[in-house]
Amino acid sequence: MAKQILTLNQISVKGLERLSREDYEVASEFAHPDAILLRSHKLKSDDIPDSVLAIGRAGAGTNNVPVADCSKRGIPVFNAPGANANAVKELVAVGLLLGSRGIVEGIDYVATLAEMSDKAEMNKVLEAQKKQFKGSELVGKTLGVVGLGAIGSMVAEMALTLGMDVVGYDPALSVEAAWRLSSQVQRADTLSALFAKSDYITLHLPVFDSTRGLVNAELLAAVRDGACLLNFARQEIVDEEALLDALENGKLRKYIADFPSPGFIGRDDVILMPHIGASTEEAEDNCAIMAADQLRDFLENGNIRNSVNFPNLTLERVSGCRLSVTNENVPKILGSVLSILADENINVIDMLNKSRDDIAYNLIDIACHASDEVLDKMRELEGVINVRLIGDCD
Repeated sequence: MAKQILTLNQISVKGLERLSREDYEVASEFAHPDAILLRSHKLKSDDIPDSVLAIGRAGAGTNNVPVADCSKRGIPVFNAPGANANAVKELVAVGLLLGSRGIVEGIDYVATLAEMSDKAEMNKVLEAQKKQFKGSELVGKTLGVVGLGAIGSMVAEMALTLGMDVVGYDPALSVEAAWRLSSQVQRADTLSALFAKSDYITLHLPVFDSTRGLVNAELLAAVRDGACLLNFARQEIVDEEALLDALENGKLRKYIADFPSPGFIGRDDVILMPHIGASTEEAEDNCAIMAADQLRDFLENGNIRNSVNFPNLTLERVSGCRLSVTNENVPKILGSVLSILADENINVIDMLNKSRDDIAYNLIDIACHASDEVLDKMRELEGVINVRLIGDCD
C-alpha cells in the first residue's frame, strides 16, 4: 500500500519527485497520513494525527513544529541543514555592502528626482549631493561570525575572499564543521571578545533556550563603537529593547536583519528585509529534496539523518525483516526487546542502537517475520514508545 505524505505548504516539485508515485501518495489533505512535509506552516500538536510516523521540514529551523511533543510521541522531526546555506550567504554579502556604503540612502535620494526632466541638471545635482552617501570599504575590516555551522562557515569564507579579517565563535563547533573552516578564521574565546574586536557582526545560530535573547544589553555594552550588526538567523536571538538602546546611544551604527519588527521600522539606522534569506528557487529545491529523501529513507528503512530530536542512525539493509523501536532512554529496555525475540526463536542478524537526550532509537534486522503478537509484547514494555515492522521480509 502506498504511503501517504501530507504537504502543508507548496513544496518544490523537484523534492516531491523524489517520492515515487508507485510508493507514495502526496496531497494537502489526508485524514491519516504516514508523514508530514512542510515549510513555514505553524504546526500544532493537535494537528498531528496518531498515524504520523515522521515530520520533514524543508528548511533549517523547526520552531514552527512542536518538537518536544513529537519526541514524547516517538516522531522524528527532520530538517534540511545547509540546503539553503548559499542563499543566506549571498544575502549576508548584500547586507555587508548595505552596511558599509550609502546604497539604500542613495537609491532613496535618486527616487526623489523623478520629476526632474533635464538630464544635465540632474547630473549636476547628483554630483553635488553624492558625498552624503559616502561609505567605507570592507577590505581590512573585521567580521565577527557567531555560529560556524553550514551557513556561518560559508559566510566566513566569503568574507575572507572580500579581504576582511574574520573572527569566529562557536562553542559547539563539530569536528566536521571545523574541517570545513579556513585556518585564516581567528577564534574568539568568548562572545564579548568577538563583539569587542569586530566592525561587523553576523549571527548564524538556531533558536534554543540557550540562544534566546543571547544578544543582550551586557553583550552589546562590549561591542566596538560604531559596529554594524547583521541578523539573518532568527529574530529571537536578539533582545530588541537592548538593541534599540544600543542604536540610540550610538554603540551600534546600524542593524541589518531579515526579520522586521514594529519597533525598528522607519529608523534610518536599520535596514529590514521580509525574511527572504532562503527565498531562492535553488534553496527551495535543495531543502525539499533533502527533506523528501530523509523522510523516504526513514519510512522505507528506518534510517535517521538530520533529525532535530532523534539520534542520527543509519544501518545498511541486509536480508530479513527490520524492526525499529523507539523508547525512553533508560536501562534494560533493549535487553527486554531482545529477550522477546529470543523467546520466539527469532535470530537477530544485525542491529544498531543510539540515544539522544531522553530518546533511544534501535534498528534491529531479524532473520524471519515477527508476528503482530510479538510486536504487541514489545509495545507493552514499560518505556517503549513505538515499534514498527519496516518493509517486507525476504
